[in-house]
Formats: sequence, structure tokens, C-alpha cells
Amino acid sequence: MRLFALRGANSVEANEARAILEGTSVLIRELMDRNSLDTESMVSCIFTLTDDLDAEFPAVAARALGMDRVALLCTREVPVPGSLPRVIRLLLHYYAPEDHRPRHVYLGAARALRSDLEAAQ
Repeated sequence: MRLFALRGANSVEANEARAILEGTSVLIRELMDRNSLDTESMVSCIFTLTDDLDAEFPAVAARALGMDRVALLCTREVPVPGSLPRVIRLLLHYYAPEDHRPRHVYLGAARALRSDLEAAQ
């Protein structure tokens, strides 16, 4: 087993707790599905939100999905002028077999952030 890191992002339509929780849940579930992950293999997850999202912490959604033993941190994304609005990003650290190939996930409008990664779409 070795330590890997996954990147992912999802966009939400509004600065509402429900939208942030749902967008985060969809992103985490898709990362878990594409990478055959369970919460036991996860070490830590850092969430960032754009400045226009402050209605809820993404970590609330992660804990609801069973990530209560994973170190979680929420912070702000760098507010670069003209950047994509209403985006939740994450960086997930986890253990997997040596031959594992990480599959990053970009959903919704956030797909534009990494259109260079076909596997991430």
C-alpha cells in the first residue's frame, strides 16, 4: 500500500447549505466510486470554497458519508479575479495498492477547471 492524493471539484448553483452539502456529497461519492475507495483507506481531506460560498462547511457532508475518522479541513480558495464562481474543491489523501491509478473528478461547471484531464471528466 502507498499514499495517494486525489483532486476534485464541483460547482453549486447557490450559496445555500443544502446546495453545498449536496454538491460535496456528490463529489465525494463519485471519487469513492471511481477509485474504489472506502473511508477506512482515507487519511485526510482538505476542502476549499470560493469566497461566494459560506452557508455551510463541506466537512459536514463528509462526516455524513462516514468520514468521521478522517482529518477534515475547510478553507478558502485564492480569490483570483475572473475565476469560476461557486466551486467546492478537495484534496483527498488515501492509501491504495501500489498499482492503483488515481482518477480525479471534476463535475458540473468545475469540469472546465481541468479539461486537460480526460479521466477527470
